[in-house]
Amino acid sequence: MTTETRPLDAEAIEILKGVTTATLTTILLKKGLRNVWMRGAMPLRNGQDRVVGPAFTFRFVPAREDLATPASWGSPISTRAAIEAMPEGAFAVIDANGVDDAGVFGDILCARMVKRGAAGLVTDGVVRDLEGVLGTGLSVWCRGAAAPPSVAGLTFVGWEDTVGCGGVCVIPGDTIVADRDGAVVIPAALLGEVLDEAPEQERMEGWIVDEVGRGETLPGLYPMNGETRARYDEWKAGQ
Repeated sequence: MTTETRPLDAEAIEILKGVTTATLTTILLKKGLRNVWMRGAMPLRNGQDRVVGPAFTFRFVPAREDLATPASWGSPISTRAAIEAMPEGAFAVIDANGVDDAGVFGDILCARMVKRGAAGLVTDGVVRDLEGVLGTGLSVWCRGAAAPPSVAGLTFVGWEDTVGCGGVCVIPGDTIVADRDGAVVIPAALLGEVLDEAPEQERMEGWIVDEVGRGETLPGLYPMNGETRARYDEWKAGQ
């Protein structure tokens, strides 16, 4: 078992690009973490590739009329300033309180994120300027789209704080993995263990799927009993 914190370096990212979010939730469940999948945050575009990156958080609270105004977009504390603070490769995690009638980001902000080298964007809210956002090529996971701007329902209050997104706690620097099943957070302290275990979990489940395809029944196969484990270990040794 890994005891020291592992960095999310290029090697780690490549490993996680080969691991489904479904597999990650299974691994984290075995470690006692049940609440790691962000509710409502699904791929905006069909066929989006799996994306991996360190969480860079944006925090909104419910709108207050004296604060949530178009003039606030030019404030030092604004989504615009936060985007300029994002490092290359970061995965934007936007806490939008589940609001689905005000778009947190539109095409201009998403285009700038692409120029900044952002890995992707995940929110429990919605985006606006849908056609333009899709045109930027940014990988987005969200609830959908709505025409009104963020200030119609939300007040932006800061970045790089601990946030809740889709009912999940996300801390800056946690790892985000998102694919067609949605987005999952890997706590920074558990990244090393996940990297050690995930490739084997994927290989084992792939073997089980092949066994099902050959007509094997599920009892004793999934989960494995001792006999099945011995067959799997023999197969693995021959690879």
